[in-house]
Amino acid sequence: MDIQKILNGAYDLHMHTAPDVVERKLDDIDMAERSESLGIKGFGIKSHYFCTSERARLVKKMHPKVNPLGAIVLNNTVGGFNPTSVEVAARDGAKIVWMPTFDSANEQNFLKSGKYKVLPFWAKMQEELEEQGKTQESLSALDSNNNLNKDLLNVLDIISDHNLILATGHLGKKETFAVVEQAKDMNIKKIIVTHPNFPSTYYTKEEQKKLADMGAYMEHCFTTAQTGKVSWETMYDQIKYVGANHCILSTDLGQPKAMYPDEGLKLFYENLGNNGFTEEEIIQMAQTNTSYLVEE
Repeated sequence: MDIQKILNGAYDLHMHTAPDVVERKLDDIDMAERSESLGIKGFGIKSHYFCTSERARLVKKMHPKVNPLGAIVLNNTVGGFNPTSVEVAARDGAKIVWMPTFDSANEQNFLKSGKYKVLPFWAKMQEELEEQGKTQESLSALDSNNNLNKDLLNVLDIISDHNLILATGHLGKKETFAVVEQAKDMNIKKIIVTHPNFPSTYYTKEEQKKLADMGAYMEHCFTTAQTGKVSWETMYDQIKYVGANHCILSTDLGQPKAMYPDEGLKLFYENLGNNGFTEEEIIQMAQTNTSYLVEE
């Protein structure tokens, strides 16, 4: 299997680079330099705390051969389900809108349940803020009547108008199915179910298939299996069940003690190639599907 062939033209739509509120392995420029040297087409700049579209524009100016992607995560730091924040991000060139992550009601409930064997990297800061009384109420996509809340509907309308990528973040299962169904009805064509085998956002392969049949792509992240949050075998089985046409490969890397994102991509592709996936299937997930999401 030719790993370099797969890297050439690949996107990693989910990585955490600096500058950020918490320590990161590398910054945007470092990642652009590494991407350019390896032929990686582009990468999504994810911050749980603020919009990254301005950063992406500056990196693009410095490295025009690379396609850095700005994004916004709808945590309390940007006002939660804030249509104005999303509209401004879109006008500034953001490509990805993540639903709430650590501020989602689902994630907060899971975190407080003590079910994590190893806490996510972001959890330490959240605990510090909570101890200082600086956190806000958790965010749910559903109102008290289990309908999608009005602000979220307005956000989805903006995503549709600007042809952005909708990523489900750390929403709960019921919320995710409701959001994906509504997005489909609103003609949102680019939907990613964020790491569907992460502990707090775990979906069976049958549930993943249902979401894929609704038009969503399952985003399988290297770190989820590499850190033991799910077994590699389970991930392989899920991808095979849903099919490469409906999956993408990301790393979710950038943690200071972890490997570099491009190193994670290489190992991810190698692992898949050594466990029953063809080069064509990996290219479909690493290049074809991600390019469709970003470029069309």
